[in-house]
Amino acid sequence: MNVLTTKERTFEEASQHLKIVGDKTRLKMLAILYKDECCVCELVEIFQMSQPSISQHLRKLKNADIVIERRSGQWIYYRLNENHPWFDQLESIIKTLPDTQPLLNDLLESGKRVCCD
Repeated sequence: MNVLTTKERTFEEASQHLKIVGDKTRLKMLAILYKDECCVCELVEIFQMSQPSISQHLRKLKNADIVIERRSGQWIYYRLNENHPWFDQLESIIKTLPDTQPLLNDLLESGKRVCCD
């Protein structure tokens, strides 16, 4: 039987967390969601990727409880889970990244920021 010690479990959890956020698309997505919640269609526009691809990235983040969702009618909005045990570490990483607010501003200026409402 493979029983992990508390320290081994902590290293395993950290490793899994870092693998999930280590993808550059997901990391940029988290930096965007740190600024404001977004729906899939907004992220599709920002990343210029297919909806299934964006949804797959969000699914991985959601399964890890790094992002949470809020339903509004038929739309689902995603945001960072501030109660995640690794939120402080994630926030520290995000603060070292380029500012993603201009991406949200561009979306707003193009009239696509509120496309789901």
